[in-house]
Amino acid sequence: MPIEQIIVIAIIQGITEFLPISSSGHLAIISDITGWADQGLAMDVMVHVGSLFAIITYFWRDVLGLVQGVFALLRGRLTDHGRLAIYIVLATIPAVIFGLFLKKMGYIDALRADDVLKLQVIGWTAIVYGTLLYIADRISPNLKSMEDMKLPPALIIGLAQMLALIPGTSRSGITMTAARFLGFSRPEAARFSFLLGMPAIAGAGLLTVKEAIDTGTTISSDIWLAAGISFLASFAAIAFLMALVKRMSFLPFAIYRFALGLFLLSIAYGFVTL
Repeated sequence: MPIEQIIVIAIIQGITEFLPISSSGHLAIISDITGWADQGLAMDVMVHVGSLFAIITYFWRDVLGLVQGVFALLRGRLTDHGRLAIYIVLATIPAVIFGLFLKKMGYIDALRADDVLKLQVIGWTAIVYGTLLYIADRISPNLKSMEDMKLPPALIIGLAQMLALIPGTSRSGITMTAARFLGFSRPEAARFSFLLGMPAIAGAGLLTVKEAIDTGTTISSDIWLAAGISFLASFAAIAFLMALVKRMSFLPFAIYRFALGLFLLSIAYGFVTL
């Protein structure tokens, strides 16, 4: 794989993974513009692993609290962080089940193999979920904080995360949308979204490494380089978003998603040729 492809994919993935604008949509554009071959599932997952370490680094206090909460649970003591850890684990289960179902049925591989269908799906989901993001942010109050997180809202956000397995949805976008509909403030919606993403990203990374070991495939240095670049880009994106949502709404992201979706659909339906 050309070094320039590795760098571009890692940067685009790292940035768009945490901004609610759909990483898959941007990677689809890059592929169409450059003519590069699909980077493969292993590369996709490893750049997500870089993003995982960016979450851990940026939210180290939250992560440390969650770890301490888990150890307290093992000693039979339930703390606020322990309760939050339980919510995150339970909210992750729907996405795991749905992901295994899609993989077993072959839907993910089929979508990756059909470029036109992939663009159509990403285009429509970018528009639909961008619209929902705008509505949720427009009508919902900025009242609730992480201390208000209970099991029912955590599970609702977890069910929303399940939809992120459909390309173009945006994992961060759909979980922030659900959190905003439930009345959580923009910074707290983003914060919970990022923490909720850790188990899913970690699980996908471990699964890919296991598959590589089972098949005798070597995780190349190119993939590890992509993970490192993704880490840097992801950390910058998280810091940018957390600063931004304290000052303004999600409207710019909703507009951007709408424009991105229209552009992808114009390519998919032949109105624009690259």
